[in-house]
Amino acid sequence: MAGPKEDPRGLFRCGLRAVLEAWPVLQIAVENGFGGVHSQEKAEWLMGVVEEYFFNNADLEQDEVEDFLFELMTNEFDTVVEDGSLPQVSRQLQMVFGHWQRGEGAALQELIAQMAQKSQGKATAVRAARESEEEDDEDEEEEEMEVTDDTASAGSACPPPGPSGPPPGPDAASGGERTEDGWTVVRRKKK
Repeated sequence: MAGPKEDPRGLFRCGLRAVLEAWPVLQIAVENGFGGVHSQEKAEWLMGVVEEYFFNNADLEQDEVEDFLFELMTNEFDTVVEDGSLPQVSRQLQMVFGHWQRGEGAALQELIAQMAQKSQGKATAVRAARESEEEDDEDEEEEEMEVTDDTASAGSACPPPGPSGPPPGPDAASGGERTEDGWTVVRRKKK
């Protein structure tokens, strides 16, 4: 891994990756191939595009970031984000960029660690729910673990504080649905 002096954008890139890998909408889209056969590559590309968007636009407002993410998800993953997560993800990205701009490396690293912990907790809960549903079907469970392992082995320039790789998100049945016109709608879970 390149140090901050070698790659001045490295810490921002790690924070951006932590935010986007913890975003369930993006994870559902990638895991279910909403972006086509190259969904994982599109997710990596999306991270680079979002990084450049922040560096090429001064003083971005939250609604501008939301609109940009909405457009990317719609165009690249045929996914309409309706779960209310866009404002939260946009705020998190702005917070990461703000810490990076001000040279607050320690605060940014702490934020990255917190996001990794939260996403790991969510991943554990999702994994436990899936395992209890699929307890009787060992073949499906082995297939799921292979998918999780493939996702975890995706290369990342940022080794997370905990286990590596994006957390597995909820499956399409619990978080996403296709409409007749081919769009994928992701809604917030009812409590």
